[in-house]
Amino acid sequence: MTADPPKARIDPPPVLRRGAPAAVLAALPGARAVGGAVRDTLAGRPVQDVDVGAPLPPEEVARRLEAAGLRVFETGLAHGTVTAVLEGEAVEVTSLRRDVLTDGRHAMVAWTADWREDAARRDFTINAMSLSAAGELWDYFGGREDLAAGRVRFVGDPATRLSEDYLRALRFFRFQARYGQGAPDATAMAAIRAAVPGLGRLSAERVWMEIKRLLEAPDPTAALTLMAEAGVLGAVLPEAVPPQLGALRRALAAGLPSDPVLRCAILLDPATAGAGGRIAARLKLSGEERDRLVRLHDMQGARPDIPPIGDAAARMRWLATRQEPGAALDEAWLAEAREGVDLSALRRWLAATPPPSLPVLGRDAVALGVPPGPQIGALLEATRAWWLAGGCTADRAACLARLRELAVARGLL
Repeated sequence: MTADPPKARIDPPPVLRRGAPAAVLAALPGARAVGGAVRDTLAGRPVQDVDVGAPLPPEEVARRLEAAGLRVFETGLAHGTVTAVLEGEAVEVTSLRRDVLTDGRHAMVAWTADWREDAARRDFTINAMSLSAAGELWDYFGGREDLAAGRVRFVGDPATRLSEDYLRALRFFRFQARYGQGAPDATAMAAIRAAVPGLGRLSAERVWMEIKRLLEAPDPTAALTLMAEAGVLGAVLPEAVPPQLGALRRALAAGLPSDPVLRCAILLDPATAGAGGRIAARLKLSGEERDRLVRLHDMQGARPDIPPIGDAAARMRWLATRQEPGAALDEAWLAEAREGVDLSALRRWLAATPPPSLPVLGRDAVALGVPPGPQIGALLEATRAWWLAGGCTADRAACLARLRELAVARGLL
């Protein structure tokens, strides 16, 4: 193999000089940090995770890491990946690879010691750079310049990269949302439009993961608009309708949190019944995600029922009847997105106001002498109705007195 001099030298991120990343790089001759750690270092962003590439077969990688005192887990050995752990910190290490066979979803790979060959199989130029612990930067395809210019560009021919893995169409828009500036790469967009039929071959779990990551971007609306124009949004999330992008944009301007399920709910057509459930079934959301998306879409389709800020009793009743954690804040965000009203004062009130709860329980009725049975539930429900009517201000002593009064009136004491 010919000499492979670095393109430049930079200050390596501190994360490469300590803990598990430093131990991994020291244990593997010629290893380098790859992917996001390099990209975000150059972009001046915090480095979240460190992935390492090594010009060694995976069995040799594992042997050397174990000899250096790291624990090794074979998390993806068929693809050349192991996870090294030191004092609870994990680093993924992947042997350099070249593709032998691809089918748009999976790849058969062979190991190589050629860094350029490995970089050539990556998706985008900004993800194809590598960095040594000493700060030597290798950039075979102009990723540093593309990053500075806000260009998300495929390595080599976009159509070829997409045919190797159609998920790269979705990844393009995720990276466009986070790193892109101005108009997208025209060649990439043309190849993505032609690749839309291949998206149907992707697993539901991979699609949902990419959608979530895109929606977590500070402002995904421009990328989502591009997805709609390319036919990608309609292929993977047909329940999301372009007119709702305006609603999402309004909520983002007001400080909408980076909550992918909430943002997804805002994108759905409020008039389309069952949209949340269909997404959950098709994309195999977790049970928690499914329940929340269905609830949020149901809220989105209803007119907001938020009392005015001057009516304290009504506000407390409203808050007390929102059973799920954060449901009241979700409702406020959905109303702000849909109606375009400023609910910042309500959100501040919610942040400062714990949800009220009835200060008596079934065991309090038993302690009063009420016999166990369904009558206790009925007593609590009647007490709660009285407590709500008063704006949730009655304390425990007052609620106990009301509970006793009701029990006596019903002949239970």
